[in-house]
Amino acid sequence: MSKFGELIDLEIPVLLDFYTESSEKNTSTHQTLKDVASALGDKAKVIKIDVDKNKALAGALRVQGVPSFILYKKGEMLWRFSGEQDANSLIAIVEKHI
Repeated sequence: MSKFGELIDLEIPVLLDFYTESSEKNTSTHQTLKDVASALGDKAKVIKIDVDKNKALAGALRVQGVPSFILYKKGEMLWRFSGEQDANSLIAIVEKHI
């Protein structure tokens, strides 16, 4: 978990996407996140976290559905949402905190 603390303690926004490999929605969310990362460039980080491989972290953050998105900056949780989001919505949310 200490690595996670370092990851979210950045000066730029960090958008986390909690997903599972078995999720049927995974394909569309994967492309959405590629679009978000491309649009934001180095102004933010976009990171995918597989819930099945990171059960302790998902449990600690109370992630109960996938996809789930959580936005951090300087170690502070700024926003979270469970369910599908389109690229433009995610970009707008992250840009508010750049």
